[in-house]
Amino acid sequence: MDIAKEIRKGEELDWKKLESHLREAMPDLEGDFTVSQFHGGHANLTYLLNFGGRELVLRRPPFGKIAPGAHSMKREFKVLSRLNEHFPQAPLAFYHTQDPDVIGAEFVVMQRRTGVVIRKHIPECFSAIENIENRLTIALVKTLSDLHNIDVEAADLSHLGRPENFMQRQLAGWTQRWDLSKTEENKDMNELKSLLAESIPAPQKVAIVHNDLKFDNCQFQADNPDQITSVFDWDMTTLGDPLADFGATLSYWPDPILSANKSIPVMLKGDFPEKAFLKEEYQKLTGLNLDNIAWYESFSLFKLTVIAQQLYKRFVDGATADKRMAAFGESAKAMAFLSRKIAERI
Repeated sequence: MDIAKEIRKGEELDWKKLESHLREAMPDLEGDFTVSQFHGGHANLTYLLNFGGRELVLRRPPFGKIAPGAHSMKREFKVLSRLNEHFPQAPLAFYHTQDPDVIGAEFVVMQRRTGVVIRKHIPECFSAIENIENRLTIALVKTLSDLHNIDVEAADLSHLGRPENFMQRQLAGWTQRWDLSKTEENKDMNELKSLLAESIPAPQKVAIVHNDLKFDNCQFQADNPDQITSVFDWDMTTLGDPLADFGATLSYWPDPILSANKSIPVMLKGDFPEKAFLKEEYQKLTGLNLDNIAWYESFSLFKLTVIAQQLYKRFVDGATADKRMAAFGESAKAMAFLSRKIAERI
């Protein structure tokens, strides 16, 4: 179970101002107010609010300078205020404000979901279940496929983004973020920018793209490893090429090259199926051609390199005291190398 804990040092907010603001904005809130924090994430700050026993989740961007287009709570609210009707794994968002005077940044308040989150290891509640890694994997791929199979026009969700030239904009945007966050030159990233720009695949369809759908952004119930009941972190969601999402899922997956480098934060440990299994399941459920999937996986690792570098730069600049961030400089170098190796298969 993902449990909220004490507020991490340096991540306290103006709780009195927040309470007053929310009671006025959401008049149905009653009872005593308390707050705690979820510690699992590395970027956006996520807090558990309790009003007289009613639990809500508040998310806001991290402290420090924010890259253009990153950590958009406005986008997250736009998605979660509508998507739940068509994708029940998406929590329902109740409120959003861009007024930085309340807690120092824009924020969104949403439905609280409870369940089991998988991080590096299989949770104890699943440890005795036979074939557990395969069952969890199938559930993850099915959830991703269900999202990508939503008929955007029929669901009246075409307002979620601009799918034209999606990958071109993505590559340009993440390249800009790298240039803003780098603390030294990186030969692999310089080569990657050219390799990826020269071979952007044509999209096969327009779909809702979560942009970070992996196990630790999902919740299961302790008695059911075959179904994901919640998906979080929708602040990068848009309309675009669904293979960008699937490439991201693959980039988090156990890999012989990835596992051999201790500087890369391995997301999963256990007897999980190989990437070929995921590809077969995803292709079966979506009907999409995966001939160019190496490009998408390389691009996803390019993004992860940028994210790791952004976290490291926040630490270098003194924008966070979270010591976990200090190791991300080496992680960025290792992921840039792996991304370039995968790009050589394109």
